[in-house]
Amino acid sequence: MMSATSVSTTSAVETRALCSVRVGGQMYGVDINEVSEILGPSQQRSVPCAPHFIGGLVPYRGEVLTTVNLRALFDLPPFEQLSSALVVEGESGTYGLLVDAVCEVAQVTAETFEAIPSTLDAKRKALLRGAYKLPKGLLIQLELKRLDPMALMAMSSSVAV
Repeated sequence: MMSATSVSTTSAVETRALCSVRVGGQMYGVDINEVSEILGPSQQRSVPCAPHFIGGLVPYRGEVLTTVNLRALFDLPPFEQLSSALVVEGESGTYGLLVDAVCEVAQVTAETFEAIPSTLDAKRKALLRGAYKLPKGLLIQLELKRLDPMALMAMSSSVAV
């Protein structure tokens, strides 16, 4: 009796899955393993006297979730529609990232990764990990540790956020 086996001669390329989102005209990515949940478009309640990058509060599983407004961080005009939120876990707890739209899960490889250019201003450089060159354009990976509301508060004293 003969058995058939197949051997793959192609080398395995390690890929990472990033949840891609749109903010303004740019695509950003967050490691899919760092996203707890995606909240559809919802109204945020403003927080009086909060820093400009706090988008507001949204209801989340019987609690309230503090959100970070990426448009405000990147000096973009306000979004005219309701924003979606990526729910992520930070060092100071769960928070949300407000984005214009959640797009798709993008598979990226180390070969397509580029470091942050040295010419980028310190404010943005601190919030980004690097960029992936994809057929549809650049997918810029966000640095979630630095987007935590408490980390942003600490950073705002040393770098204008």
